[in-house]
Amino acid sequence: MSFLQEFKAFAMKGNVVDMAVGIIIGGAFGKIVTSLVEDIIMPPVGLLVGGVNFSRLAITLKPAGIDATGKVIEAVKLNYGNFIQTTIDFLIISFSIFLAIKALNSLRKKQEIQAAQQPPVPTKEETLLTEIRDILKGKENR
Repeated sequence: MSFLQEFKAFAMKGNVVDMAVGIIIGGAFGKIVTSLVEDIIMPPVGLLVGGVNFSRLAITLKPAGIDATGKVIEAVKLNYGNFIQTTIDFLIISFSIFLAIKALNSLRKKQEIQAAQQPPVPTKEETLLTEIRDILKGKENR
């Protein structure tokens, strides 16, 4: 099998395609949650703590300046506000995923309980053997 054929067989497996779809949807979900945090959650939180915009919180380690040749030197900053916002993004995403998995597990358990409560469907072989048994019992009773 050539390398290209082997790769095609690998890429067309169901799990790989499912994983790719999950990654794409996860990326889009991450953008939605980021927007939720940045645009909906953080402004009221910033207002509650005195009108602070978390994305602008930073500690300046070295201020901006101009060197001897006239070239602008950018400031060196620790952007801890972005870190706080990213941490909140992570917490919301992980909590959302936890809720989704919890719901899926709940549905799976309900399906397993329903399946356990239903009697198993006899196979063709079992049905045939039951019919033969019933015929033989009928001959013995005559």
